[in-house]
Amino acid sequence: MKAFRAMLLFGALSILASRASEQEDATLTKVGQAAPEFAVQQIDGTKFDLPKERGKVVVLNFFATWCGPCIQELPILEKDVFKPFEKEGLKVLVVGREETVEKIKAFREKQKLMLPFAPDPDKKIYSLYATKFIPRTYVIDRSGKIAHQAVGYTPAEFEKLVGGGREGLKQPNFDKVTTVG
Repeated sequence: MKAFRAMLLFGALSILASRASEQEDATLTKVGQAAPEFAVQQIDGTKFDLPKERGKVVVLNFFATWCGPCIQELPILEKDVFKPFEKEGLKVLVVGREETVEKIKAFREKQKLMLPFAPDPDKKIYSLYATKFIPRTYVIDRSGKIAHQAVGYTPAEFEKLVGGGREGLKQPNFDKVTTVG
């Protein structure tokens, strides 16, 4: 019986290690490097241009309207990050991977969210950061470097993200890596 449990545990650990390795292989960015630059029209018609946001802390999230963990994460992103820190200069952008303006607008209304959204129907922005897996969230520091990145959604990982954003807003020169993900 002990041998069976050990085999089961080994199998589970192998699966987890394989999943983590697959997520790492699918991630094209690293903490501390410059965030890939892009510009996009948001669903409200305004333009978001990452290079023009230098000097501000930016939280960038990739999601899809059908993604269960994304649906869990977005209301918390709005409540714990966007609303409390928006007036302090934090910028948030939620990018819909393979989503259209119409689908995002319907999703936003149904979920009763106020977050700034932008479509990425051809994965042009997403493919600068990763090859697969959502949600993905990045904290980009005032100098345009990735200070934190996360794949998936867990409350513990989200706390790290909030901590990175909070730390960035406190420090005018938030251009050093403060958290790792």
